[in-house]
Amino acid sequence: MVDENEFFRQATLRISSSLKSETALQRCMTYLKQHMPVSGIVLGLYDPNLNMGRLLSFIWPSGITRPEKTFIFPKEYWGWMKNQWENQEKIRIINDFSKEEMPLQQVFAKTWPNDTSHIMMGLRLDEMRLGTLGLFVEGKHRYNESHAHLISLLHEPFAIAISNILQHQEILRLKDILADDNRYLRQEIMEITGKTIIGADFGLRSVMEMVSQVAPLNSPVLLLGETGVGKEVIANAIHYSSKRKNNPYIRVNCGAIPESLIDSELFGHEKGAFTGAISNKRGRFERANAGTIFLDEVGELPPAAQVRLLRVIQQREIERVGGTETLPVDVRIISATHQNLEVMVKSGTFREDLFYRLNVFPITIPPLRYRADDIPALVNHFLEHKSRELGIEQLPSITQEAIEQLQAYRWPGNVRELENFVERALIQTKTGMPFEAIAFSGLARTSDDHTRTPSNKTDESILPMDDIIAMHIKKALAQTRGKVEGIDGAANLLKIHPSTLRGRMRKLGIPFGRQR
Repeated sequence: MVDENEFFRQATLRISSSLKSETALQRCMTYLKQHMPVSGIVLGLYDPNLNMGRLLSFIWPSGITRPEKTFIFPKEYWGWMKNQWENQEKIRIINDFSKEEMPLQQVFAKTWPNDTSHIMMGLRLDEMRLGTLGLFVEGKHRYNESHAHLISLLHEPFAIAISNILQHQEILRLKDILADDNRYLRQEIMEITGKTIIGADFGLRSVMEMVSQVAPLNSPVLLLGETGVGKEVIANAIHYSSKRKNNPYIRVNCGAIPESLIDSELFGHEKGAFTGAISNKRGRFERANAGTIFLDEVGELPPAAQVRLLRVIQQREIERVGGTETLPVDVRIISATHQNLEVMVKSGTFREDLFYRLNVFPITIPPLRYRADDIPALVNHFLEHKSRELGIEQLPSITQEAIEQLQAYRWPGNVRELENFVERALIQTKTGMPFEAIAFSGLARTSDDHTRTPSNKTDESILPMDDIIAMHIKKALAQTRGKVEGIDGAANLLKIHPSTLRGRMRKLGIPFGRQR
């Protein structure tokens, strides 16, 4: 007489003994052999919408040919299979399937030899049909009701097992989708920021040499340069040339996050840490673990965040806002700024110890006015890229005179300003047939001195003070395209009040406003 409680306990322990379903089934079958004949065990699934069967997990004897894991049933049995799936008895003994109805005979004959005995049990959990458990053994009439009763005791453990298998497979499927999405997004990022560094062989040659030196390492990198020179492109190049290229790459604009949220965004927070913290949240550093984090405009970090960033660099760990547990992180830090951090250190607005930690390998990216030789390649790149975005099928031509005009301009907004300027010119240029050369207008021509590295030559002639002031004002107006007032106006550039600037312009005979 079998102790049913002990049988249930021992069988259930084996069913749940391993995360690998085949291992658990093998252990369970070894135990079942003590109470009944069994050569193989199967957990299967049928999709009534596709008329397709699938073996989720199985143990198969060596003497019987293994079936395919996925198979389609004959179309004429579609209705019968759907009915069986929806209304199958909880457990059924089939000791000689040659005496069963024809659809069942043919379905079984595709997988098992004629002289096999079977116990089939439909598995349900929370009234949802999950799959089928099948036991089989060589020979006919090997099973009886006592065997079926013992197997029926294991309905719930097997139902939970098949549910876990299905959920695990779904997790793996979603993981593959996520990995594929990440690969796609990385490709998109490279498309947006540029796979090829324009100027790598000319104006940015020394920069790219430094990138190749530091990319394989884990050392922090500080990118310096004016706004719009392409610091993000260089940061991308460092990450995607490093050993971490297949791991997360997280970008943070430190100047775009409100001071009250910067700690939460960078380091995460615990549920209830502050009003509105309704759940735990991972910060950017946690998301970048084993990868790279790019801190753009790092000079904008408030003092409290600077302290916590210093701790991350020194101790390689973070603590969420409102949390008490420290979390280890392995993150490479690339930071960038257009500000002079040394001046900020002297003024006390940026921590000296943090500056030295970030400034391990500084790379200064030259402004576009010192890279005039790169402008033709940049213009061609932007023409191709923006034409594709605007749906312009045929690329416009560009004259040498237009290129020289662009090279003569100072480009205070650097590469970003050139990109926007090319897009505006494309929009304004007629794009019909026959195709016309693209027209660049609105640039104030400046001397070639601004497009090259300043010369060491000195001009020994002395000019009157008013002439020098007038030249300086005109130079500022050229950069701002005649705009006097505002954040991007000449007055702000010259650090004087707009009314004062207009007064001097009147005195010096420099036109402005409608006069200009």
